[in-house]
Amino acid sequence: MCVTGEQNEYGDDSGGGRRRSRWLKIAGGTLAGVLVLGAGGAGWAYWKLNDNIKSVDINSALGDDRPARSEPTPSPSASAEPLPSGALNILVLGSDSRSGKENAELGGGDEDSGARSDTAMVVHIDEGRTEATVVSIPRDTLVTRPSCPLASGGSTAVAYNAMFNSAYSVGGPVCAVKTVESLTNVRMDHYIEIDFAGFAKLVDALGGVTVTTDEDIDDDDSHLKLKAGTHHLDGEQALALARTRHGIGDGSDLGRIGLQQKLVKALLEQIASTNLLTDPTQLYAVADAVTGSLTTDTGLDSLSELMSLGQSLKGLSSDDTKTVMMPVVTAPYDRNRVVADEPEAGELWESLK
Repeated sequence: MCVTGEQNEYGDDSGGGRRRSRWLKIAGGTLAGVLVLGAGGAGWAYWKLNDNIKSVDINSALGDDRPARSEPTPSPSASAEPLPSGALNILVLGSDSRSGKENAELGGGDEDSGARSDTAMVVHIDEGRTEATVVSIPRDTLVTRPSCPLASGGSTAVAYNAMFNSAYSVGGPVCAVKTVESLTNVRMDHYIEIDFAGFAKLVDALGGVTVTTDEDIDDDDSHLKLKAGTHHLDGEQALALARTRHGIGDGSDLGRIGLQQKLVKALLEQIASTNLLTDPTQLYAVADAVTGSLTTDTGLDSLSELMSLGQSLKGLSSDDTKTVMMPVVTAPYDRNRVVADEPEAGELWESLK
């Protein structure tokens, strides 16, 4: 989910960054607990969670026609297998896929109605993995969508002034990654996607989340109706809050980002207040919800690889994690859409390189 708050020239939100850093460490601890369960005789649980994760071979699909990969500085560690420490760029998508009965019911469509990237974030981790920047890309951004290879053979046509989130609907994760790389000229080293049902299950596994809304919400599209005030939401209600846009503000995607910010903070607070490692049953429920909803690139499609990533981030300081939004302005030819605000957007992406 896109997250914005009090912003600098690129939309910086250091408060959200502190919570996100804590989430990365909690995620690592959760996976560590799962590994302990497996080693303790519940290997079946490890196998099931590992088998939950779906993956796409993005590197093979895109080949060499991509931005250059960052060259890591050799590690001085004498360890035979030191933790990775190079810079990373990870594309994180929240998918509005209706695939499967649960996603179709939660999304308000049928199982064959396709999917788009409902939320997109580029997570940049600096070399040494002690600093990070999370850049949200509004789904209503108009972009030049490049030609993308299709799994069935052939490729899509180049599309001009296309909605950013249409890349996923026409070419799946491969086209989403290629479109982001075309927009940013920054190589995506990894890809992580979570779907409707998985997000709702995660919230339920954590016992729900508590949020405070500043105004009444009445959105016929997300089917959410809430009075201004504090509410404890279950998974389905939390998902509806994340998808609400027409019942608040000017009805744009940028207005929805404010609600998503509240929800992410509430979710992180709930995770922080729940001691998963002392409750194996809840730990398993949370891990099952997370892994069961994930689609990754082939470099992150196992618990051991996800665990290695989590361990490599243990030095990430909350004070050195920034959350920003790609600078955008209203499209001159469509007031309901936005375009990258140049040269600020280009300067932001260049700073990550």
